Amino acid sequence: MTDTTLRHEPSHSQPLIDAHHHFWALDGQVAYPWLEESPVENFFLGDYATIRRPFMATDLKRLVPEGFRLVGSVHCEAEAARSQALEETRWITRQQATHALPSAHVGWAAFGTDECATQLDAQRESPLFRGVRAKPVTAATPQTRQSVVGASGSLQDPRWCEGLALLTEHDLSWDLRVPAWHLEEAAATLADFPGLRVILNHSGLPWDRTPQGLAQWRAGMRELADNPNVAVKLSELGTPWHAWDADANRELLCEVLDIFGVQRCLFASNFPVSGLKVSYGDWLALVTSAIEQTTSADLRQNTLDKVLHDNAIHWYRLPITAIASPTDAAAVTSSTATSITTSTTTFTATHKTPTA
Repeated sequence: MTDTTLRHEPSHSQPLIDAHHHFWALDGQVAYPWLEESPVENFFLGDYATIRRPFMATDLKRLVPEGFRLVGSVHCEAEAARSQALEETRWITRQQATHALPSAHVGWAAFGTDECATQLDAQRESPLFRGVRAKPVTAATPQTRQSVVGASGSLQDPRWCEGLALLTEHDLSWDLRVPAWHLEEAAATLADFPGLRVILNHSGLPWDRTPQGLAQWRAGMRELADNPNVAVKLSELGTPWHAWDADANRELLCEVLDIFGVQRCLFASNFPVSGLKVSYGDWLALVTSAIEQTTSADLRQNTLDKVLHDNAIHWYRLPITAIASPTDAAAVTSSTATSITTSTTTFTATHKTPTA
């Protein structure tokens, strides 16, 4: 039995697309060593024992608060065993057929290896496959950043960057995930790939909240924003070194909206990982409050529609109809969406207050 026929919400509810989340069943179909074996030391959000359990489409649907109608989502690779990238993509494709989620999948491929092209070709057989999240080698702290510059697998490694060229060749996107002290390097690397569509993860990961750290984050964000092919996900403001601060995080979201503009900002939850620091409802409220704080009343609904819904359709080419006003139709449209052969039935959760 599928759950693609869940009740529809009233027409006045806000349509929502979650542009970054993870699913895992932990049932042997796909292996996740970081969840099923010994815990990773120094995980960036600390102890993650509470997410070392299955998290599936039904769990995500239950988290969406009243007043919002989840109509689609983007699944991002979840650090499956690296030999099982194709298995994860196929498994996610089966989940969509059963649960109407996700609407698209961002997979993984081994940049810098002879297998990369073959891995991409195999995953392209899935109608959900839109791009790749392959993480370059990064430094653990801003003070040690220089130690990895030019290293194998780094943003300066020509062999590793061949993967970016392959994405461009196949019209696939790159999900960029690096801490803030590598953003300027990422912008420099992307200058060599002007045709590549890039979606920056997690608000640029401003982990270092010192004045110097935030200045470095802002500089990197501005350099990336100068590239019109880069968008950013309003997601994951948990840090390794600072307690959760809703007011400070709202101000950071306001800055991201200002730097990138409303056409290039996508709501994303990073659940269940972000649930270690904040509930789904509270994160969604934080994003919407940042939009309200930075947008005039007459433009507020249009901005909400873009950030919470339409921009994900545009950047991930989702087969979902945009809400955009006629003046925005050329900028944000579903006409570029790639057809999906499995079900894309609109659904919503039976809402409850999230507790994660």
